[in-house]
Amino acid sequence: MSNTPDCGANNPMPEAADYRRPPEVVMRLARMGSFHQTRLSFMRVLLRRLKKERWRYRRNLWAIDDKGFGRAVYTVYGPERAYSLVAFSHDLPDHMRSDRVIATAWDATFALYDGIPSEADLDRLEQNVPKQEAGRISDTELSLSRANRSVRLWQHVLERLAAGRQPDLERLEAVGYLVRTTAVYGSGKFGAADRLTICERPELGGPFQAELLSVWLTRAFSIDLVEHIAAAAGGEKAAVIEPELRRRLGVGNSTGLGMAPFLVNHPALLNNWMMAREEALARVRSLPRAESAAIEEFRQHFENARFNVSQWNSEHPIQVQKLKQLNADLEQMANYIESESLADDHPWDRFYRWAEDKLSLEGQEQLVSLLMEPYGELVDDLSECMDADEHVSFFIDGAMPLQHLREIIETRCQWALAVDYDEPDNRARFWYTSAEKLEPRVGERFDEPGAEYELPLAIGSDIKATHATLLASDDGTTAEFLLAHPEHRHTVRRLQNLATHPYAEIQDNLISADMLPIDILRCKLSFFGATKFDPRSDRWVRICMYQDAPFPHEWLAPEESTRTDQAALSK
Repeated sequence: MSNTPDCGANNPMPEAADYRRPPEVVMRLARMGSFHQTRLSFMRVLLRRLKKERWRYRRNLWAIDDKGFGRAVYTVYGPERAYSLVAFSHDLPDHMRSDRVIATAWDATFALYDGIPSEADLDRLEQNVPKQEAGRISDTELSLSRANRSVRLWQHVLERLAAGRQPDLERLEAVGYLVRTTAVYGSGKFGAADRLTICERPELGGPFQAELLSVWLTRAFSIDLVEHIAAAAGGEKAAVIEPELRRRLGVGNSTGLGMAPFLVNHPALLNNWMMAREEALARVRSLPRAESAAIEEFRQHFENARFNVSQWNSEHPIQVQKLKQLNADLEQMANYIESESLADDHPWDRFYRWAEDKLSLEGQEQLVSLLMEPYGELVDDLSECMDADEHVSFFIDGAMPLQHLREIIETRCQWALAVDYDEPDNRARFWYTSAEKLEPRVGERFDEPGAEYELPLAIGSDIKATHATLLASDDGTTAEFLLAHPEHRHTVRRLQNLATHPYAEIQDNLISADMLPIDILRCKLSFFGATKFDPRSDRWVRICMYQDAPFPHEWLAPEESTRTDQAALSK
């Protein structure tokens, strides 16, 4: 894949390059930790594809008893393949319900099956999927996941529906979901199909499309389940959730440090995500005029954003302050929209430059998301650019002169060279892999043991150390340098990658005392399409997915067939 944002695009706009924000502006944690979902977020890309390609939908199995326990199968049918969410609902005592990844039991567990499962497949999955890590799935499964009920909202909705009443809107808004996932595993984990199995399929070639398809179907299952239990409890008087209220329910998620190093470990992928996003913004800013229809659509999305922010709650002091700033920013934007003409020369660029001067990072990035909304025909093709062939960037160019390597550091990595890593606060933390869950964690270098197991995620420190060794080395080739100094191999690979991937590195010290892992988490989750970020500490966050999105039965045509020929549909 090309590393330019026009890769695969049908509407290249070279003139937009003048409006693209440079990496030293974008790739800072404070800004990345203020990102919002956009048209290019992976959930929205997935749903647009399903609609455009006229996928079909059917709930193929519902074997759930009156108490809500059993199994179900939800299938979507595409032009060439079908995919099925296999769901198991369990009787979970309250004392066993936990958001922690180390939990061993859940209210519901799921697998995304490649095709339509047979009875034998369902029996096999029922023996393994509820066990999650303790079980094993196969390469006919694309993801493994689990979820717990949001007890306070679940019980309220159940009681209201059973009594023939609708849930209270304020209580729905306060939580935003009936179930909350604690992990959605894919890409070969616990026996699931490897990424290479599906990466050439158009519908799953983009980032995390299989996992997010699983979450979308999980959302439908969660509401079907509570309505089913309510119907059993309330009989003829029981109600179902009205469509407008139903749309306000998404799927919750708790995400912690296990996800944080992903962006650091996949620099080519991070570059392409950022390049596509920045190119989309630049294309809109470069427009000389805004048509009246685009202005009106922008105004509608702006009002939607104001409403969503009014429903966004958090008790974490960092996010409380950011929400306060965002609300103030939205008021300033409202005044700007009323007082400034959006039909004059380059209106969106003027608006963005005003925001850079007047608004917080949270408000600036909210505007970035809003500016893309009226221009699907201009920016949506950039979603084709957001995958990466990471094998290409793995190879090291041994023939590169050391002078060139030094120039890369001195022109692109001043952020790394400017830090004094001998200062205790600038090396206060270390990343390691926990023995308990084999997942990344952050330790306090001067207060906790384990620094000898540090992961190579102190990128800035490593770059500065490599630069110092380069300055003390004679001119020669990269191969000669690495023969003498193999400890710098992983850094040299990143530096050579940076020469062609300008947005590949987070330009902050990832081991400093004031580093906030939640900024990394929010950046990644915004690309997923998450909303209502609610940090619970500086190391984990709750979010909502697919809130206000359509449901499968609304978005896709019904599949009337009861075909179960896996050979025809699964591969």
